[in-house]
Amino acid sequence: MAPPGKRRPGFSRRAQYGVFIGYVIAIAGCLVAVLLLAIAVIDPKGFQALRTAAADVTAPISNAGRSVVGFFGGIGEGISNYWQAGSQNGELRRQLAEAQRELNSRRALEFENRRLLALLGLAQQTGDEVTTARIVSSSFQSPRRLATLAAGSAAGVTPGMPVRDADGLIGRVLESGRWAARVLLITDGASNVPVRSTRDGTPALAVGRGDGTIELRTLEVGQIPFRRGDVLVTSGAGGLFPPGIPVATVTGRVGERAIAQPVADPGRLDFAIVQRIYQPAVDGGLDAARPVPPAPPVAAPPQAAPSPAAPR
Repeated sequence: MAPPGKRRPGFSRRAQYGVFIGYVIAIAGCLVAVLLLAIAVIDPKGFQALRTAAADVTAPISNAGRSVVGFFGGIGEGISNYWQAGSQNGELRRQLAEAQRELNSRRALEFENRRLLALLGLAQQTGDEVTTARIVSSSFQSPRRLATLAAGSAAGVTPGMPVRDADGLIGRVLESGRWAARVLLITDGASNVPVRSTRDGTPALAVGRGDGTIELRTLEVGQIPFRRGDVLVTSGAGGLFPPGIPVATVTGRVGERAIAQPVADPGRLDFAIVQRIYQPAVDGGLDAARPVPPAPPVAAPPQAAPSPAAPR
């Protein structure tokens, strides 16, 4: 059966009106396009003004549309970031831990470089260095205050040699093996170091207490002459320790005793310098220092006997 020649939308008036309005809109659009084309050809400046006015009118609509698109786009991005937050946090924490490890390594290298430079300068100043060695252990919690030095008799280390670092005196060599030596710290109960105050030169004996501190014993019984903050250095009395090495700082009093804290903490040290035993020089030699015995008394010459008187 052949299709009918004319197609109608039906008997519905709404459908007919819809088709009619569509045709009217299409024809009106064509007419407006032709009109705009004619204006653009005949009067370009007027067409430019029309375009500007159209842009002003449509700008708020475009802005509103962009805001709506951005809003919904932000919702989608927020949801995506929420689901990816766990992996991002893990990555950031890993990067932070790596940066912290690198920072700690750099700080350790800088600290060790400063210590080594200080020891190098100290060794050049003293001139009596035997060797520089690493402190491998220290008995901080033990009743005996001892440290182990990674150098022994093979490096010239012998018992009695003072051990120090750039900060101050650490102790003296107690025992020496072939490759290691044991150091008696100045805080040990068996350690006695002659010291003097840098403020007024008061002499004293720094005796270890076995608890990480030092007791100061003056040579004369009486009032304690030390004050909080006084710095004590070796006096060189009796030999063994060279004079002028910082030993401790006065921190307070316990009864009639002055208590000091050592300036060099072996628990924080890594390298130390071993020095030769200090022997004060004797001026003039032993013969000059020996007292001269008094000279024996000189006997008086015998007096001649008186001659007899001549006879008259």
